[in-house]
Amino acid sequence: MRDGAWPPAPEALPVAVVDNHTHLEHPAGDPELTVERRLADAAAVGVDRVVQVGCELESARWTASAVETYPSMLGAIALHPNEAPLHAAGTHASGVSYDDALAEIASLARADRIRAIGETGLDFFRTSEGGRDAQVRSFRDHIALAKELTLPLQIHDRDAHAEVLDVLARDGAPDVTVFHCFSGDAGMARVCADRGYYLSFAGTVTFKNAEGLRAALAVTPLSRVMVETDAPFLTPHPHRGAPNAPYLVPLTMRTVASVLDVDLGVACATISETSEAVYGPW
Repeated sequence: MRDGAWPPAPEALPVAVVDNHTHLEHPAGDPELTVERRLADAAAVGVDRVVQVGCELESARWTASAVETYPSMLGAIALHPNEAPLHAAGTHASGVSYDDALAEIASLARADRIRAIGETGLDFFRTSEGGRDAQVRSFRDHIALAKELTLPLQIHDRDAHAEVLDVLARDGAPDVTVFHCFSGDAGMARVCADRGYYLSFAGTVTFKNAEGLRAALAVTPLSRVMVETDAPFLTPHPHRGAPNAPYLVPLTMRTVASVLDVDLGVACATISETSEAVYGPW
């Protein structure tokens, strides 16, 4: 994030939606806004529920506590694919082994308001080849955990499209699988939709150079579309580079409706219903 100033609030949505992937434990902005303020600002523009994602041990613990405090927040927890190799190699700053870290995630995930396992998957951009076996192991372990607990799976996929799809095909995806911050092309979007996966679009779909991503969205059935911020990252156009928070979902939501050529209210209502079907009631 290059600019610490918070963008102005966008026009409110006609029907409330869910930000199904955000990281509110991360400080952001100048000045930093409290969690309470970020949730209130979001509700004021029609983003009345969020899924808070904790994807390393400290943030998973924070998430498990926060969802008991904020009624508009549910949680997802996992070991991020860039965290798992560090635990496996014994080089993680926490000093916690992979097996112990995964065991804690599994324990925390049994709480009622933790409603998904994620984000997990593969990241071949930030982790070198030496850590990829550990990433695959972690991904498969999280798939198994999601199945064991009958929870949705939130997938992180960066520069590893074919490999992620291959692991899901070989192991069998959980009944509910969501591609967080979908980054594939139209061909991959069709494959995911055909397999019954959900595709969650972040602020990246609004970027001027994201024609390929909008093409992927265009071939995705509205019933398989979700929306997110991945805050404080991936702030939508025209505020790219500024801090992000759930109150900026309307900017992405309007792009989603436009690309799918669907009335904004209909798009919002459908995505809201989908989010409740995936994560359950708040």
